[in-house]
Amino acid sequence: MKYQYRTQGTCSEMIEFEIVDGKLHNVQFYGGCHGNLQGIGKLVEGMDANEVIAKLGGIRCGYKDTSCPDQLSKAICAALKNL
Repeated sequence: MKYQYRTQGTCSEMIEFEIVDGKLHNVQFYGGCHGNLQGIGKLVEGMDANEVIAKLGGIRCGYKDTSCPDQLSKAICAALKNL
């Protein structure tokens, strides 16, 4: 199933991804630092969703309380609650 998550407090505006058998697939960020966010999508491809949450949750961007990786962890948490 494909999930969409509107980010808050980051340059990116939205994240789309799929969770299949507990694994993350096809992560796409809209807006933000395209190259870096493409890299994050490639790095987490096929990873266990809970492992991604553990690794990326709480990362901050400069003075902000969140970051694009942190928002991805929040998006995955929200998706897992709806499974």
